Amino acid sequence: MNTLQLETSPYLLQHAQNPVHWQAWKPDVLERAKREDKPILVSIGYSTCHWCHVMEHESFENEEIAAFMNEHFINIKVDREERPDIDQIYMEACQAISGGGGWPLNCFLLPDTRPFYAGTYFPSRPAYNRPSWLQVLQNIHRAFHTDRKTVEDQANRLMGYIKGVDKNFLGEAIQGLSAEQVFTPVVTDNIFYTLEKRFDTQDGGFGGAPKFPATMSIQYLLDYHHFTKKEAPLYHALFSLDKMILGGIYDQIGGGFARYATDKAWLIPHFEKMLYDNALLVGVLADAYAQTKKPLYKDAIEETLSFVQRELMAPNGGFYSALDADSEGVEGKFYVWDKTEIDEILGDEAKEYCTFFGVTEEGNWEEKNILNRQLDEIDYCKYHQIKDVDAFKKRIKTNNQLLLKERAKRIRPSLDDKQLLSWNALMATAYAKAGAVFQNRDYIQIAEKAIQFLLKEFRQEDGLAFYHTYKEGQKQYHAFLDDYAFLIEAILTLYSTVFDEELLFEAVKLSDYVIQQFFDPEEGLFFYTTAEQQDIIVRRKEMYDSALPSANSTMVQNLNQLSILCNRPDFKALAKEQLLKIKDAVERYPTSFSRWATNLLSMVYPSQEIAIVGEEAFILAQDLNTYFLPNSIKMASAKGNKDFPLLQDRFVPNTTQIYLCSNYSCQKPVQSIDELMELILYP
Repeated sequence: MNTLQLETSPYLLQHAQNPVHWQAWKPDVLERAKREDKPILVSIGYSTCHWCHVMEHESFENEEIAAFMNEHFINIKVDREERPDIDQIYMEACQAISGGGGWPLNCFLLPDTRPFYAGTYFPSRPAYNRPSWLQVLQNIHRAFHTDRKTVEDQANRLMGYIKGVDKNFLGEAIQGLSAEQVFTPVVTDNIFYTLEKRFDTQDGGFGGAPKFPATMSIQYLLDYHHFTKKEAPLYHALFSLDKMILGGIYDQIGGGFARYATDKAWLIPHFEKMLYDNALLVGVLADAYAQTKKPLYKDAIEETLSFVQRELMAPNGGFYSALDADSEGVEGKFYVWDKTEIDEILGDEAKEYCTFFGVTEEGNWEEKNILNRQLDEIDYCKYHQIKDVDAFKKRIKTNNQLLLKERAKRIRPSLDDKQLLSWNALMATAYAKAGAVFQNRDYIQIAEKAIQFLLKEFRQEDGLAFYHTYKEGQKQYHAFLDDYAFLIEAILTLYSTVFDEELLFEAVKLSDYVIQQFFDPEEGLFFYTTAEQQDIIVRRKEMYDSALPSANSTMVQNLNQLSILCNRPDFKALAKEQLLKIKDAVERYPTSFSRWATNLLSMVYPSQEIAIVGEEAFILAQDLNTYFLPNSIKMASAKGNKDFPLLQDRFVPNTTQIYLCSNYSCQKPVQSIDELMELILYP
């Protein structure tokens, strides 16, 4: 029987009424496969996945297909967001077999969970040069029972490939070299030149369609410009952000970004909205705003965070995972417009509004309109010789609110209301960064509440380990490396905003736990899972910075910061060791290792250690946070603190001193942020 009704995942619950006898990935189900010697079909997706919905309707709701699956297979459904560890393993198998991947991921396993065949979407009838799903099932069934040796051999080859993938990133050429020999400006220059070859100079971003935000590559360009003063990286970073904000990938009415654009010009989004995308984009936009003070970025941040609070924030202070692309079974229906609708709602205001957002009678996508802009409000007013820019912006904002109110009456896309530790931590980081740059206390309080929620509700009974998922009080699955890495990052980001030293003690405790539970001393990198997790066939090391930063690169960032903040040279040594091992891959493939690349910058260009001590320390620190200072370590204290080298013996009564240091060796203190910036910019 289908037992998915017992689960909390919205994706699994979507399949709870299928005639397929779906089971969740549980030890007793895996034991049953061994006992009955049946092949396992593990079908992996997520709640907002469009093609997952299509395959469900075409095949998994089909009684004939379901009967064949039930008779011949152990059928397991996996939410890739609940169990990314399982998804990683079998996605590698799919890519080895077909050269590509995606979701739904359908992987066939031997009873001991070794994969032997995998693919993505299969139609209900032969089409698109693909066999039908039933044909695939019949062929797999036949091969398993009549040619078992070939199936076993294929599984062994795939397991050898999967186990070797992680080692491919470790460059032999750098073994034996010191950090000083490896971490040079030549390396970071080479990374930029490689990224530059991928620039889309017409539409921004990197490469062609489909086009993803590539947030971490943009972050590298911003940081690299700061250290080198080269204009090309800054120009492309800002150009890319501008194009995204003006394009259809950005919700011009309600704020927030879709997961990616299906075209190279950012016009046509894949309409699902993910928590993590919006968190990462808010973070990089906050840095872009700190560097430029461009109003477009401030508006996009405020509108996006308003969307998050309106549609993804939970009453407990955490955040839900995603909004579906589909509503009423149609992709994008909730977000697109007929011109006649806008004319009716806005009346005399409609003509100006439609011109600004490119709305026409014929539409720009499937006879509908995806709102987008060619120019921001300031440039539009210049072009059209509109003198009162503020009045124009006010009209646009008022009309957006009218359309947003009308849109709210539509049938909404479904909400994936599970809460993930890793994604929640990313959004807490985003709120903390935006709060610091804008000196917005409301944003900072949201970040504080979110982190308090994570530390309380996701923590396991032993007080050290955490859970990965939370929904309506139910917690499950041991946290993965990225859960801990992103949580430590959020704590450190909040510390640099509020300077509560208890946060540092928490970050150190978590980091020590991660090293104890996840570190592989043989390769000097972190596993994605702990040794206690026994229901997967291999422990992987997640290395790629893709849609999300890799957990390993994030731990390098965390360890670097904590090594200075808390005087932990062992953390610094560990971070250097990891970067030495991965450096060659980062230099060759920076779009896949962008956070690693940013970490390399922190090794090439020494960190700026800033300590502010005295009665006005927190006020001055707030002012300092409005500046873009990558690779800076900031501490503030009213009276100093002997537990932290940067704060020790720095207190001078009746004054506030600002110290600029390197390796705890400080220059003569100054009393104002302007004086400090002179030291930083013109050393």
